[in-house]
Parts: sequence; C-alpha cells; structure tokens
Amino acid sequence: MELKNCMEEVVQDKLDIVLEQYPDCCRCEQCRSDIAALALNQLPPRYVSTRKGDVFVRVSEMTTEGEVTVIQAIAKAIEIVSKNPHHTTKS
Repeated sequence: MELKNCMEEVVQDKLDIVLEQYPDCCRCEQCRSDIAALALNQLPPRYVSTRKGDVFVRVSEMTTEGEVTVIQAIAKAIEIVSKNPHHTTKS
C-alpha cells in the first residue's frame, strides 16, 4: 500500500452529506475541491502506509467526536467558498 492521507477520503465521504444542508452552495468541481482543501487544512492529517493503519484511522474518525470535527471543518469551508467562489461563471 502506498502512503496516503486517509483524512482526504473521510472528507470526501462526508462532503455530499454536509452539502445537503447548504442548498444554495455551488457544487461544481472547482467549488467542491476548494471546500475539501479548506476543510483538510483545518484537520490533522492521518497518514498511513498499511491497510491496518487505514482501518484504524477510519474507525477512530467514526467516533462522534471525530465525525463532528470533520463536519464542522466542512461546514466552515462551505461558508467560506460560498462567499468567495473561484469558479468562472458561464455566460
């Protein structure tokens, strides 16, 4: 297994769930990427190099506290991106 930051997958897994609470937020690829990047910058990285490490990180992030932390970071990022989108508007 290659080195990876499991927090990226955790954020991607929760992104659509949190976006449901923000119906006016743009869901284009640029905005989704910006939201994920901002959220990840607020969360501690969880690098693993083995499948066992991957499972351990996922279990630890499934705790109520872990989920709340991730959801809060995503919600904060959605609010920032919604106010300052970087995508180009189509005419």
